[in-house]
Amino acid sequence: MSMLMNIKEADVDTPQKRQRFTIGIIGSGSTLLQHVCLFAEVGFTVVAADVNHKLINLSKKDTITSTDSVLNPLLKKYLKDELVTVTSNVRKTTSRSDAIIFLVQPLVTEKKKPDYSKIEKACKEVGMSLRSRCLVVVASTVGPGVTEGLVKETLENASGLRAGVNFGLAYCPLYVGSEIFAKNSAVQKMVVSGIDEQSLKTACLILGTITKELLTVRDIKSAEAARLFQDVYQDLNVALANEIARYCEKAGIDFIEVQGTANRRLHYSIPTPKIVSEDKMKALYLLSEEAEAVNAKLPLLTLAKKTNMEMLRHTLRLVRDALRASDKPMRRARVSILGVSCHPNVKETRGTITKKLVRMMNRKGVCVRVYDPFFSFDELTGMGYPAERTFRRIIEGVDCLLITVGHDQFKRLNLRKIRLLAKKSVAMVDMARIIDPAEAEREGFVYRGVGRGVWTK
Repeated sequence: MSMLMNIKEADVDTPQKRQRFTIGIIGSGSTLLQHVCLFAEVGFTVVAADVNHKLINLSKKDTITSTDSVLNPLLKKYLKDELVTVTSNVRKTTSRSDAIIFLVQPLVTEKKKPDYSKIEKACKEVGMSLRSRCLVVVASTVGPGVTEGLVKETLENASGLRAGVNFGLAYCPLYVGSEIFAKNSAVQKMVVSGIDEQSLKTACLILGTITKELLTVRDIKSAEAARLFQDVYQDLNVALANEIARYCEKAGIDFIEVQGTANRRLHYSIPTPKIVSEDKMKALYLLSEEAEAVNAKLPLLTLAKKTNMEMLRHTLRLVRDALRASDKPMRRARVSILGVSCHPNVKETRGTITKKLVRMMNRKGVCVRVYDPFFSFDELTGMGYPAERTFRRIIEGVDCLLITVGHDQFKRLNLRKIRLLAKKSVAMVDMARIIDPAEAEREGFVYRGVGRGVWTK
């Protein structure tokens, strides 16, 4: 039995006191490791389990395999100080923990329907070893009602315990990024709600150690909706930016210039166009499913999904147009894609669109090569990408350069040198908005870019 549900503020007001309590974190990938560091940083003992069973044993020979360079030294420190233990066993993690941070995310099927089977399976594993008087905090992005429905029922059935009676249950979506550790700052405002007053109180005491401010919500369903609506709002903004960007290309307007000017004058920010993966639009699919369940019509969500998914096809159209302006057919053209990461200057592939883009180009008969400075040749080929060992090999003989990620290294590209290495007319498609169209054309490139409707060739 855990004593966590009886704690007071004085029990967790220093890192030394927090070491008495173990936080179990159930999740996967870099998100799991970020949360491990977050709770270890404030003094808790942490046990982590990866539900995908892909997390490397970090304690063996002090090997760290995180793709985030900011996390690596922190993980080494916590392992050495025995604040962190890593296992692939969810039950073992649960049996040792006073509080469980549940990070398992729902999937989206090929038919664009939410799939909660992964969450249900993990809940069964947690429930089999759940200790009395523990706290379970669901931090996943789920549809309103899932925590008090699927999660609660699965935990209760597997454990024989009752939420709000024998164990605590709360909901709090955690927003964590490596920049928090780089800047040595606390997590900003967090929304939290509990199934009962005691669950909420205990959750606030634990979570209050890692954030500057907690926003308590009257019920879990509202907290789930707040998290979901925030993601949906961002997706809708991106859809608007993507629509306007395509208009700018037709109208001969530079979206980036307009955006920069408008954002200096307005009290709000015009968003940036970008290619969005289906994984990043999960909130739209989750909310669409919930709306259908209560017979609510949300046509704007359908339009946003369609608009954002169209950006992949639009990328191919820009490549085809750039090659055509260079008097080259798309079939058998050599196209080098610069960028595999899902975000600039980060070694992370979760949510990347590059693999899908490669498949689409291969179906068009394009000879594709991929390069990313954050990944070695062996790492890229291991992920199934057609890669080259050096940047020079990527450039030599290329017909079109397609920039998908705005890494700083790509911003410093020597266009004149690239033009000489290619030894022929080269097209450039800039989906990352990092190359000046006028400069590219001065150096002899045929330029195309999302929202950059100012090319002349």
